[in-house]
Amino acid sequence: MYSDKVIEHFTNPRNVGEIEDASGVGEVGNMKCGDIMKMYLKIDDATNMIEDVTFKTFGCGAAIATSSMSTEMIKGKTISEALELTNRAIADALDGLPPVKMHCSVLAEEALKAALLDYQKKSGKNLGLNEEDFEDWDEE
Repeated sequence: MYSDKVIEHFTNPRNVGEIEDASGVGEVGNMKCGDIMKMYLKIDDATNMIEDVTFKTFGCGAAIATSSMSTEMIKGKTISEALELTNRAIADALDGLPPVKMHCSVLAEEALKAALLDYQKKSGKNLGLNEEDFEDWDEE
């Protein structure tokens, strides 16, 4: 049912924890399944580079795996590169997810964008994100 990569990221998740002086923090949840993800970003204001990223997730194995993979995919990237990350890219990087678990990759994408929205508010930089962006997520 799960790929080897999903199992690997679930049993040995990368970048777990908090960043005390985070540049941006985003927390999202899915009431249907009970998964909650919180992502922390440390961003270099001069270069817009994501220097560090961590997460804390309460949820199933797929939720933990997608959180872990998403942090691996954006660490060391610029904000613009991170904004291009999609739930489909996260699922593909894990060699796929069962259709019933695709919402976990949506949550990972949404947690990243929520953390970037928080950074936008704190820094005063316009990243083009709005609160309304989080109202109607498409669970492909």
